Amino acid sequence: MASHPDVTIIGSGIIGLTSAYFLAKAGVSVAVYDRGDLGREASWAGAGIIPPGNPDRAATPADKLRGLGSLRFPELSAELRDLTGIDNGYRRCGGIEFLAHEDEGVPDVWRAEGISFERLSLSAAKRLEPLGDVQGEPHLLPGCAQVRNPWHLRALIAACEKSGVRLHRDTGVEAWEFKGDRVSAVRLANGDRVTANRYLLAAGAWSESLLRPLGHSPHVHPVRGQIALLKGRSCSRVLMLGKRYIVPRGDGLTLIGSTEEPEAGFEKVTTPEGVSELLAFARKTVPVLADAVLETSWAGLRPGSPDGLPFIGSVPGWGDVFVAAGHFRAGVQLSLGTAQAITELLTGVPTYVDLDAFAVDRKPQASAKSAFRS
Repeated sequence: MASHPDVTIIGSGIIGLTSAYFLAKAGVSVAVYDRGDLGREASWAGAGIIPPGNPDRAATPADKLRGLGSLRFPELSAELRDLTGIDNGYRRCGGIEFLAHEDEGVPDVWRAEGISFERLSLSAAKRLEPLGDVQGEPHLLPGCAQVRNPWHLRALIAACEKSGVRLHRDTGVEAWEFKGDRVSAVRLANGDRVTANRYLLAAGAWSESLLRPLGHSPHVHPVRGQIALLKGRSCSRVLMLGKRYIVPRGDGLTLIGSTEEPEAGFEKVTTPEGVSELLAFARKTVPVLADAVLETSWAGLRPGSPDGLPFIGSVPGWGDVFVAAGHFRAGVQLSLGTAQAITELLTGVPTYVDLDAFAVDRKPQASAKSAFRS
């Protein structure tokens, strides 16, 4: 039987790794187990957009989590670089969000939260960026930032290792073992048993299969997203148009995303149709990208939920099992707030964010208008 940590975390995406690092800094012994390589699923595949936010004035619990990420990412990035020598690519590049008619209340949400923005005319937006055919009202968001997902995950992995977190790649958790209303151990794919004082399920799109034996089926499900990476002249700010985005990386590369395909299940592959759709969007939005070269493309499986909100907190009926899953399109921007909430919860500190909105047994319903869609 493996050694007995305070917390065993199932899943090594950005939620699991950030939680592990925060817990370790709080003096908690942590082990992380993942069915595959560390951090190589949806977290690795994402765009790394970090919208601006103010957690003290946020209208919803989700926006409060996002605001914590916006507030703390610069400090965490510097901390990771000092600890590991790895630059995670964080930079405040600014962004332009193009709001559709159904988004008419969003600027009021930004204003109430104290987010700096400026409504632009289309001609003014085109003076800032080489825009082509775009729909919606452009709004400049100078506080929008970005991080390079693979770089950030490498930094998190190195920081966890330096902080004493035991990381186990290619070691999936297959089942729970029970004793009364508590989990006595988890059984690994290789047949080994692992015990801990408490367990955190952060397995992304794969979390549902481990929630069902605990008596809960909140419908965490995979939603495939395809992304293309181009090399060539581009814009300087993040462009956000509904569920699509263009992210200039600053080194001649531009990330184009993303499709949203719940019907694909766990099939993590790109398709000619999906990539062509992204290229057409890029060239229509920023015509100079017509000369850009397709470097590569990839797909990731976002962990969706019925109402688009994650599940964060204790698992009802079980005194030693917690969950942080279902972050859908917002894993990066919600990762720091989620890790803070999990660390507060597991160390007995009152949580800064009310977690009732993220309860596993909540009834999905239309939430208040969120400040950002991705």
